[in-house]
Amino acid sequence: MESLMIPCKSSPLVPIPSEFSPKPIKPSLPLHKTHQPFPAKTPDFFHLSHLLQIGRVGEAITVLDSIAQNGCKLRTDTFNRLLECCIRVNSVRFGRELHARLHLVDEVNPFVETKLVSMYAKCGCLDDARKVFDEMSERNLFTWSAMIGAYSWKRRWRDVVGLFRLMMRDGVLPDGFLLPKILQACGNCGDYETGRLIHSLVVRKGWSSRRRVSNALLTVYAKCGRLSLARRFFEDMDERNMVSWNLMILGCCHIGENDEAHKLFDMMCEEGIEPELITWNILVAGYNQSGDCDAAMKLMKKMGNFGVTPDVFTWTSMISGLAQNNRIDEALELFREMLSIGVQPNGVTIGSAIAACASFKSLKKGKAFHSFAVKIGLSDNVLVGNAIIDMYSKCGELEAAHEVFNQISEKDIYTWNSMIGGYCQHGYFGKAYDLFMKLQQSEVQPNVVTCNLMISGFVQNGDEDQAMDLFQKMGKRGIVKPDTSSWNSLISGYLHIGQKNRALGVFRHMQSLGYRPNLVTILAILPACANLIAVNKVKEIHACLLHQGLDSQIAILNALIDTYAKSGNIVYSRWVFDQMMSKNVITWNSLMAGYVLHGCSGEALDAFDQMKREEYTPTRGTLLNLILAYSRAKMFEKGKQVFHCMTTDYQITPGTEHYSAMVDLFGRSGKVKDAIEFIECMELEPDAAVWEALLTASRCHGNVALTIHACEHLLKLNPANSMASHLATQAQSLDGRSVNPLKEKSSQGHKDTRKDCGCSLLEFRNMVYVFVSGDHSPGLKSVYNWLQSLAVNIKPSVSNTMLGIHEEEEEEICGVHSEKLALEYGFDLTLLVESLFFNGCLTLLNALQGNLLVRSLLDNHLQKRASANECCDVPRLSVVMLSSLIAGFHGSSYTVKPAELVKGKAQSYRIMNHVRRRLD
Repeated sequence: MESLMIPCKSSPLVPIPSEFSPKPIKPSLPLHKTHQPFPAKTPDFFHLSHLLQIGRVGEAITVLDSIAQNGCKLRTDTFNRLLECCIRVNSVRFGRELHARLHLVDEVNPFVETKLVSMYAKCGCLDDARKVFDEMSERNLFTWSAMIGAYSWKRRWRDVVGLFRLMMRDGVLPDGFLLPKILQACGNCGDYETGRLIHSLVVRKGWSSRRRVSNALLTVYAKCGRLSLARRFFEDMDERNMVSWNLMILGCCHIGENDEAHKLFDMMCEEGIEPELITWNILVAGYNQSGDCDAAMKLMKKMGNFGVTPDVFTWTSMISGLAQNNRIDEALELFREMLSIGVQPNGVTIGSAIAACASFKSLKKGKAFHSFAVKIGLSDNVLVGNAIIDMYSKCGELEAAHEVFNQISEKDIYTWNSMIGGYCQHGYFGKAYDLFMKLQQSEVQPNVVTCNLMISGFVQNGDEDQAMDLFQKMGKRGIVKPDTSSWNSLISGYLHIGQKNRALGVFRHMQSLGYRPNLVTILAILPACANLIAVNKVKEIHACLLHQGLDSQIAILNALIDTYAKSGNIVYSRWVFDQMMSKNVITWNSLMAGYVLHGCSGEALDAFDQMKREEYTPTRGTLLNLILAYSRAKMFEKGKQVFHCMTTDYQITPGTEHYSAMVDLFGRSGKVKDAIEFIECMELEPDAAVWEALLTASRCHGNVALTIHACEHLLKLNPANSMASHLATQAQSLDGRSVNPLKEKSSQGHKDTRKDCGCSLLEFRNMVYVFVSGDHSPGLKSVYNWLQSLAVNIKPSVSNTMLGIHEEEEEEICGVHSEKLALEYGFDLTLLVESLFFNGCLTLLNALQGNLLVRSLLDNHLQKRASANECCDVPRLSVVMLSSLIAGFHGSSYTVKPAELVKGKAQSYRIMNHVRRRLD
C-alpha cells in the first residue's frame, strides 16, 4: 500500500528557517578563505532568472562570474534551477556557460549531470548531451531515461535501441515506464530481435499485465511484419482496450493487409467497442496507401452512420491518397468539397497534395495548390513551402523554386535539401555546390541527406575525389555520420553515369565495412545487374539477401523475379516466384513480363489465367504483358480484344505503351499496313516506342516505304537518333529516292555515329568486361589481324535487302563489331542491340557452340543459342556476319581496358585455334 504524504499549512506569520539561510552566529576569523554556498533565494538568483527570461544572456553570465569571484559555491539545487531556466527559455548558450562552471557546484553528483544531459537534449544539442552522458562516471536509471527520452523525442530510433543494449550491458534494467519508449523504437526501426528480447524480460519481471507495456509489444510485432505473432499476442492479452485494437488494425495496414484490418474493425464493433475517429482514420489511410482509394472513400462516407464526423486528417488522407494514385482531378474536387462544408485545411493537407503533384510532375495542378496556399495564408508554413520548392524542382521550374526558397524566412534543413536536390537532379551542380556552402555558413546544420545529395552530385559530375573526400569527412565532423543511405548515394551516382561495375564494387565494399544494405540499396543494384545481363552477379546479390534477412520483403522479391528474367534465367525467376509466401499484382506482372521477354507466350498466358483465378485485379502493366504475349503467339484477335476491353472491363485508359504493343501485334501478325492506320487513329500522340515498333515490323516484312516513314518520325522526335538516320538513308537508297538530306545527317562524321556503336559483354571471374565496336586499343591489334586473315577464306553473302542493310558499309561506319572483339576471349557472350540481328550471324555463333544471349532493345525479346541442327553452311557467310548479330547501331557503353584481358593471351590463342578448326 502506497503511503500518502499529506501537506500541512504553515502559518505565514511564523518565520521558518531556510536551509539556504544558516542561523546567524558570531563570526570567527578563519585562517584560510572558505567558499560559502551561494543561496538559492538570494536576489542574485532571481536576477539571473529574470535576465534569462528576457533573453539578456550576456548580463546573466556577468552576474554568474561575479558570484564566482566572490568565492561563493553554487548549491546543487541552485544549479539545477538555473538549468531549468535554460530549458524553459531554450538558451543553450547560457547552458554551456553553466556547464563550463560546473566546478563551482559544491557537490557534483549524477543528478546534476543528468540535468545537464536533459538541458542539452531539450535545447536540441543531442551530440553535446551524449558527450556528457558518455563522460559520466556513474549513471543511474534516471540518466539512461533522460538520454533515451531525448533520442525518442528526436525520433532517432536506432540510437534508442543501441542505448538499451548498452544499458543492459551495464547491468541497469529499464522499468515499466521506460520500456514502452524502447519498444516504440524497436517497432519504428524494425528491430524484431530486440523486441523479442524485451518480451522475454517483460515475462520474467511480471510486467505482462501492464497495459502500456503490452500495447508497446503489440506495436513491435505488428510494425515488424510479424502479423501472426501479433495476432496471437493480441488474442492472449488479458485486457484489450481501444489502443490495443487500433494498434492491431494499424499493424495490418502497415504491411498492406487492409482486408484483415477491416475484419478486425468488424470484430471490434461486434464486441461492443465503438470505433473512435482515429480508428477510422487508420483504415482510410491504409486503403489509400495501398492504392484502393475507392474502398477508402466508402469508409469515409460510412463514418456518418456511426456518428463520427471526418476531421481534417481524414480529408487530408483521402486527398493525398487520390493525388498519389494519379487521380489529381478527383483530389481537387474533394478539396473543394472539404472547403464547402467548412473544414479548414492545414499545412499537411496542402503539403501532401502538392507533394503528390510533384511525384507526377503535374505543374498546372501544383500551381493551383500554390495559389490557394497563398490565398489562405499558408505560404509561410515551412511544410507547405518545402513541398512547393520540391514540386517546382521536380517539374524543372528551378527559378520558381528558388524564388519560393528565398521567400521562406525560417528555413529548416528540409528547405535546403529540397533546393539542393532540385539543382542536382537537373544537372546544375555548380549552383547546388554554392547553396551547400551557404548552408554551412547558416545556423542550420547539414544532415546526412544533405551530404548524400552532394555525394551523388559529385559522382554524377565526374568528381569522384570530391565525393570520397566528403564521404570520409562525414564521420570526422561529428555533425553527421555516414549510413547505409550514404552508400546508396555513391551507388546511385555510379549507376547514373553508367558505371555499373563500380556500383557493384561499392555494394561489396559497404558490406565488408559492416554496413547492411537496405531495400533502397537492393532495388537500385538489381537493375544494374539486369542491364549488365550478369546472372552470376544476381545470384551473388540473392545470396546477400538471404544472409541479411531481406528475402521476406515483397518489393525485393519482385525485383529479383524481374532481374533474373532480364539476365537470361527465367527458371530462377519462376523459382523465386514459387517460393514467395505472399504475392501482389506486381509479382504476377513481373513473372508475365519475364515470360514475354523470353518468348514464352504460353506460360505468360497461363500465369494470367492463374492470376485471375486467385482474384487479383489486372493493372496497366498486366494488360500490357497480356497484349505482348498474344503478339508473341501471333493471336491477333485475342490481343485486339484485350486492347478494346481495357476501358470497359478494367476502367483503364490505354497509354502509349499499350499502343506500341498493339503495333507490335499488327507487325507480328503480318498486318503492317493496318498498323499505320491504327497509329493514325491513335487518341494519343505517338511516341518513339510506337514508331520503333512500326520500324521493326516494316523491316521484318521488307516494307521500305513504311521503314522510311517510321525513321522520319523518329528523327522528328530525336534528330540525334543516328540509327534511324542511317537506316532511313539506306532505305531511301533502295527506294530510289534522293538521299542527300538524310545523308547529310548520317555523314556528320564517324565521331557522331561511333558514340552509338554497341557493346558485347563477357562475364569472366565475377567481372563483366565490355567490348565496344570500333575500339582500336593496341591490345586488340592481334584480333583485327586474325579477322582480316579469316575474311580471305569466307565467301561474301548477299546483303539483307529486306532490312535495307549493307553490311560492309555498316562495318565501315561503325568499326569492327564488338562481338568479334569479345569472341577472341570467350564464348559466353551477351549482346545489347538496338536493332534486328541477322539470322545468319546467329547461326554462325551457334556453329561455334558458344553460349549466346541477345537482348534487342527494339524487339524487347531475348534470344538464346539455337540447336546445332538449325545451323546453316558456315562458309557461305560473309566476314561481317562472322559474329555480328546487329543490323544497325548498338547500345553505347564504356570500354574496358584491353590490358586487363591481354593477360590471358595463351587462352585467347587457344580459343582462336578452336574457332579456326570449327570454320575449317
